[in-house]
Amino acid sequence: MEPSVKESVSRIPLLKTKAGPRDGDQWTQRLKEEYASLIKYVENNKASDSHWFHLESNPQGTRWYGTCWTYYKNEKYEFELTFDLPATYPQAPPELALPELEGKTVKMYRGGKICMTTHFFPLWARNVPHFGIAHALALGLGPWLSIEVPAMVEEGYLKPKSEQNVA
Repeated sequence: MEPSVKESVSRIPLLKTKAGPRDGDQWTQRLKEEYASLIKYVENNKASDSHWFHLESNPQGTRWYGTCWTYYKNEKYEFELTFDLPATYPQAPPELALPELEGKTVKMYRGGKICMTTHFFPLWARNVPHFGIAHALALGLGPWLSIEVPAMVEEGYLKPKSEQNVA
């Protein structure tokens, strides 16, 4: 693992339980670990003034939704974030989707699912069951936003939040 990746991961608690949504009580334990990891990640982000997402789930912890945002040239770009945990989770990582960006970049699949196959999925596979949702956000979505949003802005596909609500 690269030093910058190791440093980023070191601030997010690793998970222990290898269980998915179909695993009953073990899934309940895994879900508690997921929430603890996410809470710690959010606390760390807020402490370093780098909070960049809001996330919640259905009661089963299988469907997640919220918003994420990034800044580019002092302008805020905010997006709806959704994903379902696959039946094979945590063997397979979640496919994070930003539906409103569908068709605005080639680094995206149908339904607004962001492309993480080349860089993130192999890292995930080497770290099962220790990586969870917080890791997918930190090592998948965060880097994707930092690269793709500036490219979409420069190509004219995105406007800042401040210009989106102007009549």
